[in-house]
Amino acid sequence: MVLLANILSGLAAALDMLLTLLMVLVVGRVIISWVNADPGNPIVRMLVGFTEPFLQPLRRRLPSPGGLDLSPILFFVVLAFISYALVQSLADYASLVRLEALRG
Repeated sequence: MVLLANILSGLAAALDMLLTLLMVLVVGRVIISWVNADPGNPIVRMLVGFTEPFLQPLRRRLPSPGGLDLSPILFFVVLAFISYALVQSLADYASLVRLEALRG
């Protein structure tokens, strides 16, 4: 049972790191959009390549008041929900499994 708890804890930690990385990439994408960076720049292409599959579906469904792209904001809300709902649930369940294993 301790092995299961450790696997769940590791899964929660890895998922949390991936979500954090996605947030950092989207922040970088937002900053690049403010400064009109060269689209041929490899860093710009990498950021667009990683973030566009997540932002494009949201962008299609959201209105853009005054040309303002709200998809990164909604994406942060979705990531926060996933973090609280899934990552925290995995971590809590791992703690319960570990506690049960220690009780015997």
